[in-house]
Amino acid sequence: MADSLLDDKALEAATMRRVSWRLMPFLILAYLLCYIDRVNVGFASLQMNKAVGIDPKTYGLGAGIFFIGYFILEVPSNLGLERFGARKWIARIMLSWGVISGAFALIGGPTSFLVLRFLLGAAEAGFFPGVILYLTYWFPAVYRAKIVGIFMVAIPVAGLIGSPISGAILGMDGVLGLGGWQWIFILEAVPTLLLGVASFYWLTDRPEHAPWLPPQQQQWLIARLAAEGRRQSKIGHQSVWKVMRNKYVLVMALVYAGAAGASTSLALWLPALVKSFGLTNFQTGLVNAIPFGIAAVWMILWGRNSDRTGERVWHNALPLAWMVVAMVATFWFIKDIWVVIPLMTLIAAGTYASKGPFWALSSEWLGATTAAAGLAQINALGNLSGFFFNYMIGWIKDETGSFPLAIMPIAVVAAIGAISVAMVGRNQPRTVAIPA
Repeated sequence: MADSLLDDKALEAATMRRVSWRLMPFLILAYLLCYIDRVNVGFASLQMNKAVGIDPKTYGLGAGIFFIGYFILEVPSNLGLERFGARKWIARIMLSWGVISGAFALIGGPTSFLVLRFLLGAAEAGFFPGVILYLTYWFPAVYRAKIVGIFMVAIPVAGLIGSPISGAILGMDGVLGLGGWQWIFILEAVPTLLLGVASFYWLTDRPEHAPWLPPQQQQWLIARLAAEGRRQSKIGHQSVWKVMRNKYVLVMALVYAGAAGASTSLALWLPALVKSFGLTNFQTGLVNAIPFGIAAVWMILWGRNSDRTGERVWHNALPLAWMVVAMVATFWFIKDIWVVIPLMTLIAAGTYASKGPFWALSSEWLGATTAAAGLAQINALGNLSGFFFNYMIGWIKDETGSFPLAIMPIAVVAAIGAISVAMVGRNQPRTVAIPA
């Protein structure tokens, strides 16, 4: 009996190790490029806004209008992935956003900036919730907080890597008659296009289609996922429209709004805040990378602890709570870069640490038949906050000159989200924890 249990554990460990090494490096790299292409406008704006006549209000509107296109096509795109398969659909998404991201080099004024930001959001729609859905095809529930955390570490790593790279590319100003901001969009779009083509050949839709998985491992994984699919969930089989109106979906969208709003706003506005302390573009890139580098490590550790303990709810609520405290503290320390950077690090660590446990909890609440629509709806509504928050930051900052005041709407929503997930999930049973 003991030998049989050891054999089962060895088979499970070998299977998950093979699946992880096959899929995760590719998906992490894809999301890294996705996020760089989404937020590189934050560094480009240091030159672009003056070059083409974009004021803070218009920049805030453009930063946010991305999420309108994203919102409109999020659920249809995720249903498309389920219909056509991840391999084709993820490739389609990456090629679309790569082309549009490169086209930002052609911006001639506020109108073209706003149009391209909207189109970029529409093109990118479905990638993130599509990958979260895709991971449920390959990873049992007990692994998902850690796996989603590892996948989403691409967001802070995008800031860690993208910040100094974008700061350095700005130094290419004048090369071949193009501005440094134009080179940012051109050079950072190329890897996305190449990886989009590669996804046709590398990704596999489901375990039953995986020739790279040995038969015994393939059979174990299919059986394990099928058994989990038969378990009762909070949201059982429902129509797409009922799923989109379900109270758990709407509550989780509210919870996600604070974290998503903080992460996008940090990426889009932090370079200008750091630059305001008198740093060069390259120095700005290096300093800007600090919060994201620390947050990347904390994100993995927090997700791993959630899986180890099987606890999801407080692993969502606590990061949002300390993020709110750090935001409020900026009122007293916004003039001191030596305190501002640690506060920005706490905000980054809060918004990113919550993401792995958040998506693990969301996927556990959704049944197999409702995951595609439910995950997309949560992500779409949660990210819609990015439109309102970024526009409000631009408007409040332009009217008052106060960055702390501008981020207070995010703090309020994050606080409500922390309270909401703690209340709604108070009776949530723990996931069976991974043995230490």
